[in-house]
Amino acid sequence: MTNPNIPFERSEYQQRLAKTRAAMADAGLDALFVTDPSNQAWLTGYDGWSFYVHQGVIVLPDGDPIWWGRHMDMMGARRTCWMPQDHLLGYGDHYVQSTDCHPMQHLAEQLRARGLGHARIGVEMENYYYSAKAHAVLRAALPEATLAEATALVNWQRLIKSDAELGFMRKAARITDKVIQTAIERAAPGVRKNDLVADILHAGVTGVEDDWGDYPAIVPLTPSGLDATAAHLTWDGTPMRQGEATFFELSGCYRRYHAPLSRTVFLGTPSQEMLRIEAAQIEGIAAGIEAARAGNRTCDIADAFMAVMAKHGIERSGRMGYPVGLSYPPDWGERTASIRSEDTTVLQPGMVFHFMPALWMDTWGLETTETLLIRDTGAAEPLCSIERKLFVKG
Repeated sequence: MTNPNIPFERSEYQQRLAKTRAAMADAGLDALFVTDPSNQAWLTGYDGWSFYVHQGVIVLPDGDPIWWGRHMDMMGARRTCWMPQDHLLGYGDHYVQSTDCHPMQHLAEQLRARGLGHARIGVEMENYYYSAKAHAVLRAALPEATLAEATALVNWQRLIKSDAELGFMRKAARITDKVIQTAIERAAPGVRKNDLVADILHAGVTGVEDDWGDYPAIVPLTPSGLDATAAHLTWDGTPMRQGEATFFELSGCYRRYHAPLSRTVFLGTPSQEMLRIEAAQIEGIAAGIEAARAGNRTCDIADAFMAVMAKHGIERSGRMGYPVGLSYPPDWGERTASIRSEDTTVLQPGMVFHFMPALWMDTWGLETTETLLIRDTGAAEPLCSIERKLFVKG
């Protein structure tokens, strides 16, 4: 391997391409255009903060993939992609945020030059990074081609992690342990939330020993009190207060791989009702982990947790988990299977899920979660090591 920035061996990328091409063949696609930056990185190694402009990866039935994007970002592709330079294509800055032309016109020229003017081309229609305007321009520029729905085609190939990927996720989990422990230790009445988050971010980026920390796909979620009744609030400059619970939903990140974890801290003395519900939640999580076995289904994890909740008279509905691994903002989930009663995805060794059965009540929230690796045999392995409980700081 000549480029030291490439995280995996070339053989790993070839295996990923083979899986993707098999899925393309099943879908009847002549080519695939991938815009999700996580999928781009998974296929090519590309790693840059450039997903605010149009870019993507072209996958054909044979040969190396082609990275396409802004010309200035093509230089970053040379530093991070495993393919030769003639598989990196850049468009000029006159296309960027222009009202006279659009990058998809340049992409259409590249596709036509490769004999794809009449092809069936898969595109990720339900994707943060592929706009309605992009689709309309590409369709107009390729009037005789068929743009077929291929959302999550690559995502599903990422569901079972390789040994090399799991090695990265274990490193991310060590960093997660550090950032969660930092949050627990630093939380105290009078501490401004932004100062606490600064400590969390510092812990995550410094990493653990030689395992440096990358930026996570989701910023620290740290709501307190009534704010903790909502799932996705961040922080402000308000001091933490006695008598409030704060949940911390955080993840370490190593080479774009994540291992999310949530723990809740209560400053003072929690109510007996909160303690009762916490005990039920912990019992339910244990039941869910026990059900998270190869050969079972994602719904079995959800149903095991829900059965415990029902036994204790606690109402809970909705999704409670998703696969995780390599990701870019705005989400560390892989957007494929879900841990919920309606999902029947069969669990296989190497799958990794953020089991996230949080409870948001009327006046407080309680988040206790685990990142779980489905093993060859036995119950799933939690990748992080922080004790599973409500942390009470009197």
